Amino acid sequence: MVKLNKGANIKDDGREQVDPRTRSYVLPTRVVWTSAATGDSSVADAGILLGPRFGQVPEGEFLAGSGCRLENRGQPASLLLDFGCELHGGVQLASGGLSGKKLNVRVRFGESVAEAMAELGERGAGNDHAIRDSVLELPWLGTREIGTTGFRFVRVDLVSPGVLRLESVRAVSLMRPLTYHGAFRCSDDRLNTIWATAARTLHLCCQDYIWDGIKRDRLVWMGDLHPELMTLMAVFGPQAVVNRSLDYMRQTTPADQWMNGMPSYTLWWVRCQHDWFHYTGDLAYLTEQHAYLRAVLERLAAFIGADDRCAMPGGFLDWPTQHNARAVAAGMHALMLMTFDDGARLAVALKDAALAAQCRASAARLRTQTPAPEGSKQAAALLVLAGLAEAKTMNATVLAADGVKGMSTFYGYYMLEARAKAGDLQGALDALRTYWGGMLDLGATSFWEDFNPDWAKNAFRIDELPVPDKTDIHGDCGEFCYAGFRHSLCHGWASGPAPWLTAHVLGIQVAAVGCRTLRVQPFLGDLAWAEGAFPTPLGVVRVRHEKQANGSITSAITAPEGITIQRG
Repeated sequence: MVKLNKGANIKDDGREQVDPRTRSYVLPTRVVWTSAATGDSSVADAGILLGPRFGQVPEGEFLAGSGCRLENRGQPASLLLDFGCELHGGVQLASGGLSGKKLNVRVRFGESVAEAMAELGERGAGNDHAIRDSVLELPWLGTREIGTTGFRFVRVDLVSPGVLRLESVRAVSLMRPLTYHGAFRCSDDRLNTIWATAARTLHLCCQDYIWDGIKRDRLVWMGDLHPELMTLMAVFGPQAVVNRSLDYMRQTTPADQWMNGMPSYTLWWVRCQHDWFHYTGDLAYLTEQHAYLRAVLERLAAFIGADDRCAMPGGFLDWPTQHNARAVAAGMHALMLMTFDDGARLAVALKDAALAAQCRASAARLRTQTPAPEGSKQAAALLVLAGLAEAKTMNATVLAADGVKGMSTFYGYYMLEARAKAGDLQGALDALRTYWGGMLDLGATSFWEDFNPDWAKNAFRIDELPVPDKTDIHGDCGEFCYAGFRHSLCHGWASGPAPWLTAHVLGIQVAAVGCRTLRVQPFLGDLAWAEGAFPTPLGVVRVRHEKQANGSITSAITAPEGITIQRG
């Protein structure tokens, strides 16, 4: 039986739920900016806020020095703090009002410096999903907390006339406690940082459910959940938050409706069920899904047209593909085929012969058609993974063409997988360094909802104050629902590099249900060595690979009892 890390005891009756997350306090690492001292306002001793601070007032009476002094003599006194990395939670302010009265401050959160400095309504800055800009009254002598959002930067403005002594400004990090059982290290520090950033991006999104993002939308989006699931399996191992999120979607979506209102996202639910079962071997959990799974797959069969093509309405792959309707149709066809293939395997595990036969018949019809990718790397990747297109040809003509142009943070994972299937592992590794590494070069500490390398031309970093005549990579870019500061800079669907590096550089892939057989076939390419760990329901597998002078690879592998290792 699979043992899930449940964390806190959660009652899911809808009336009372225990929060599975823990709180910790994080001090700022840098004062990015303070307003200029004038006759109307001043800020003094802001550096004191960098620590050590303890959230108590009045600290200044017991420690040498005093808090940060803000004085409003007609104009707000302001400062901007950097907490060093993307966080989920809020901020605690410990205050003492020297004027002997309660004072109001304006608090602005930002995933970038520019967002924290922006006004409400400016280039998409808003409070639509999480409050990032608000005014609150501070106690005369005490602490107050505000905010539950995704952020790295916090701006505080004293908007009331008077003098405020800020004894401390501490971020309140709210996170589900998860142990990093998986690991990845190699001779390229850039890849190490990419893996770690991808893992942390997913961890940040594991709140009470697995969310798409922590600033926006803070929801379970079923398509987003597939790459998030792959990352979770590579980094943390079996976790109850997966089942909780998948069950939430099932419980809130009748089988005759589409999850999140999107047909493709119902397909992704089936695929997540398949990959979770393949990894865990948890037949008891799969059996709980049987009736709903059957109803969904039977309904999906009705959306194969008379021409044996996918006829599902309202197709969606990812945002950048929405400009190319024919590519979306091709990708939906391939995704539907993979869903029926997965459904057939699940039906066999459930001993439902009739459902397995129906899934195979539906898949056979879809295989008679091979739509063109229409120049889309997203569609090309799905066609390769579905077995509808020859991998090497599709890689040469679409996937590897024009470098990372046309990649996306969501479907980039499937592009990397398709290139691996074509045998172009070095090309995929180089694309990973360039594309996800491009976000790191711009100051990212978590990976973004979308990234177009063209945006980076003449752009300033997200941890810099706006630079005249340069592009604001956050406020000036993005489209659709993520234009400007609405753009999420911590999005779980962008975490694909972690499972990809584990599966293809470390070479660890699940070859039998429940991880009872693992295939280990490393690829080092231009790397000298790589090592890491992969969590399974039976324990952690550890590997180290080293390239020899003749180009061969020697490997050391340790695995728990009950796991068979196949050397590729």
